Amino acid sequence: MGTAPSFRADIEGLRAVAILAVLACHAGIAWLAGGYVGVDVFFVISGFLITRLLLDEVDRSGTISISRFYARRAKRLLPQAALLLIAVAALSLLVLSPLRGVEISGDIVSSGLYMANWHFAAHAVDYFAQGAEPSPVLHLWSLGIEEQFYLVWPALLLGLVWLGRRRGSVRPIVCVALALLFAGSLTLGIEQTAAQPAWAYFSTFDRAWELALGAALALLGSVGLPRPLAAVLGWAGLGAIAYAVLAFDAQTSFPGAVALVPTLGAAALIVSGAARRAPAKLSPATALSLPPVRYVGRISYAWYLWHWPALVFAAAIFGPLSALAGIAVVLAALLPTVVSHHLVENPLRHSRRLTSLPSRGLALGAACMASAVVAGIMLIHLQPTLHTLPAAEAKGALALLREPRLQRRATAIRPNPLHAGADLPRVYYDGCLTGIEGTASHSCLYGDPHGNSTLVLFGDSHAMQHFPAIQAVAKRNRWRLVVLAKRECTPAEARVRDAVEKREYSQCDVWRQHMLERIEASGGPVTVVLGSDTAYTAYGPHGEELSGRANAAALEAGYVATLKRLRRAGIGAVVVRDTPEAPGSVPSCVSEHMQDLGACAFPKEHRWNRSFDLRAARQVPETGLIDVTPEICSGRLCRAVIGSVLVYRDNAHLTATFSRTLSRWFEPALKRAVAR
Repeated sequence: MGTAPSFRADIEGLRAVAILAVLACHAGIAWLAGGYVGVDVFFVISGFLITRLLLDEVDRSGTISISRFYARRAKRLLPQAALLLIAVAALSLLVLSPLRGVEISGDIVSSGLYMANWHFAAHAVDYFAQGAEPSPVLHLWSLGIEEQFYLVWPALLLGLVWLGRRRGSVRPIVCVALALLFAGSLTLGIEQTAAQPAWAYFSTFDRAWELALGAALALLGSVGLPRPLAAVLGWAGLGAIAYAVLAFDAQTSFPGAVALVPTLGAAALIVSGAARRAPAKLSPATALSLPPVRYVGRISYAWYLWHWPALVFAAAIFGPLSALAGIAVVLAALLPTVVSHHLVENPLRHSRRLTSLPSRGLALGAACMASAVVAGIMLIHLQPTLHTLPAAEAKGALALLREPRLQRRATAIRPNPLHAGADLPRVYYDGCLTGIEGTASHSCLYGDPHGNSTLVLFGDSHAMQHFPAIQAVAKRNRWRLVVLAKRECTPAEARVRDAVEKREYSQCDVWRQHMLERIEASGGPVTVVLGSDTAYTAYGPHGEELSGRANAAALEAGYVATLKRLRRAGIGAVVVRDTPEAPGSVPSCVSEHMQDLGACAFPKEHRWNRSFDLRAARQVPETGLIDVTPEICSGRLCRAVIGSVLVYRDNAHLTATFSRTLSRWFEPALKRAVAR
């Protein structure tokens, strides 16, 4: 089936290309923003090398020792990863806030179990939009995919070999299986990238074709290409990788079909270096085999592990990093890289004692996994205790009536900052927020179902954050309250970009139209309360993405169009102005500064581009306006805690507890609107 695997110096050099591309991207070098494709190059290399090793074992022994394979992988990969995860746990405890520590503990545990990719996919993490606080182990999603491949592929290949021998021909069976795996996974990846790009990015099923491509190259074996043709093929492959690094960025629909560019480039380089005759002097295989290039490739695994946490912790300490600072941090990560490579990775990898018995390598791997999981669990238990204020003592905005000054400290807060993310309005748990793909809303009715007047809360999650306040008003006044809300969808009649899926949000347009028709057909006295995030990106008349004042003008016009449409239908409207946005996670800051809450206050910025909802409300006669910014912000500072109540559950959404205390500020405007 294959030939005895000889060392490929050019592939070691290809690892250097892959790691340098990733490092450049993560360091923030704008013109190398597509460097994330280095991970895809690694996938192809892994599929090739592992399959070549397994095929050689089949040729020599007629079978595959699963235990020996797992033992080799365990001592090669797991000690370094465990060391990194323990270091991340320790640094998180020292450097990051208690809330961040709790969040990262789950990341560490999933990484220690090599399920990080599914963990981050389940949390819908956007790899390119982490804001100021990404996980220091986010990059280990790729290691999770590789480990899952290592877990399944040897057993599957052994089964294919057994089946092939029963049928008298092994190679065709393996070829067909790889072709099916490649085609099925690639098709799924293309479909998922269009529908759920965050999931597709992390999913093993959507990435398996890249490893299958490498495996197919191993099955191909050495090829008898002429030197000139091999050189041309190699340079074309290197050019494809370079093109992806230079042309792709965070907006590229990836992985999908475009991932074929760097992966086929890597495949071309592998094939060109596998020519039976010695490579030409001017071939990329010769350049990749140079000692300095090979050394970078040799330490690429360790450098990949250490560089990302270094960037995350540096940003946590010093603030957002410039590209120059990012490069400096990446270079500084060479210190733990080189030390761990030479003192941990190599000694264990080449240990005769561990090699002699597979059980020893497996025991080492199990110990490494266990130590990483324990480190993640201990990170939770070592966090300081934060006390939750009893509900009866949580005054929130009502405290401003007697004490308008900034609250400086607290011994207990409600909700507890460690659990602020779960302090959601009831409507979330009732399933009233329509998802990205949905175009209709459930019947979410609150207040007095027999009330003579109806309020309709209409918008996105920034509208839903005000539900507790509006519900309290509706109950006191015996009004019906209907909730029509969709994720990432503005009530403004404007085509917008879906920030999660990174595409034109056609479902928003359909949903908005259906909901407006539903409101117009509802009958009886109706008042619509509109709320929305103001950070949307609108499209221009020619399908171009707008920015700055042009974007704000398009969204303002869309808001005005919605308000005028409601007015023509005889329906009252009240706009709730979007709340100020904090520069980082408010609960995270508060969890670290209970005795200095002023450290978590943030400047109130007047941004014309984010005030279009206010301007739209003033343009349309008889439109009500509710603005709680003066209650959240005192002078030029916006408060993190008011009346011992945490104001935000993240950086942009109010906690349900605080929203509930704002009802007296909502009531006058709502009463005036209903009375019209």
